[in-house]
Amino acid sequence: MAALRGRDERDELDVTRADFERAMAAVEPSAMREYVAETPDVGFDDVGGLDAAKQTLTEAVEWPLSYGALFEAAATDPPAGLLLYGPPGTGKTMLARALAGESDVNFISVAGPEILDRYVGESEKAVREVFDRARQAAPAIVFFDEIDAIAGGRGENHEVTERVVSQLLTEIDGLAENPNLMVLAATNRRDAIDPALLRPGRIESHVEVPAPDEAARRAILDVHTREKPVGDDVDLDALAADLVGFSGADIEALCRAASMRAIREVAGAYDPEEAETHADEISVTEEHFAAARESVKSTFE
Repeated sequence: MAALRGRDERDELDVTRADFERAMAAVEPSAMREYVAETPDVGFDDVGGLDAAKQTLTEAVEWPLSYGALFEAAATDPPAGLLLYGPPGTGKTMLARALAGESDVNFISVAGPEILDRYVGESEKAVREVFDRARQAAPAIVFFDEIDAIAGGRGENHEVTERVVSQLLTEIDGLAENPNLMVLAATNRRDAIDPALLRPGRIESHVEVPAPDEAARRAILDVHTREKPVGDDVDLDALAADLVGFSGADIEALCRAASMRAIREVAGAYDPEEAETHADEISVTEEHFAAARESVKSTFE
């Protein structure tokens, strides 16, 4: 009888469209590499602080597009590539996206580990595909996040990584003939990158993205509280001074945690049906920020 019941239960199972949709969200297609060119809708105003880094990036990317005649008159080529380096959470990826948004050029983003493939030749093929797409979408920025994962020193790493480095060198050397393409890379470990990639003519300009000082923390707070209903009792100047050791990502997490506490207060007071009519009661107060400060730890402590 138990066997019959088990068979009956199996007969009642149906694999529905919803099951396939959940599976598709969880499984990434490994056989289809696609690097999409996009135009980010963020700009430098969405990145707090980092004025020196913004100026360097503007001169390297925007100026050659806007002042091409001046570069020709000076017989000067813009750098083929730039490296953003610094501790984690300081805004390197956001800065790269903001640069593309400010320059109004296409942006092709590749996470370093996505390139690596265990099959011979596939990793190099992936690098070629990235640059082929960039040439089709020019003017464009090719952004390699976590480039240290694929560009470690040759002779010290796996054979696949060495082949990827060689292919990157070949592609970047070819950019001299295409001034409308720029390679931008980010890393937390500049010392781990193959020196051949960082020499003049390749990724030659290195821009430090440091941990934010007090003024930068204040600017970051402005960005992340700009559209929040912050209470009158919140002193952002004092908060910025108190957040020593916080990275930009930490400050974003702090603002999110404080907002969640404000939402929790209103959500707990009303049923879901009537909560929408009380949305204007939400206020992120100094008490919420203080509670969030206890739960969000800083990167540089």
